Amino acid sequence: MRAPALALLGFVTLTACGAAPSGNVDIVAATAYCEQRARAAMGPTGGVTVGFNNRSGPSAEVELGVNTDFLRGRDPMQVYDECVRRRTGFAPYRPPAL
Repeated sequence: MRAPALALLGFVTLTACGAAPSGNVDIVAATAYCEQRARAAMGPTGGVTVGFNNRSGPSAEVELGVNTDFLRGRDPMQVYDECVRRRTGFAPYRPPAL
């Protein structure tokens, strides 16, 4: 009597584990990550920092980032959609905030 019940419980557990394509995924975190990727696909990112120190004098720092999606000319909306689907297994639940 116990063996069939345990077998059924094991089957139900395995079936439930396969129900979510990517396991326990935080959709909000996935959306934030994918929005960041889509923004990077829109163009180069970066910044300039200028400062002055009494000991060393003036200083400047330049940071520039270029995404491969941007270099390939990919549509940021497509980048977002594919990213969300890949990370969660589902379509995006809202449009990106670009």
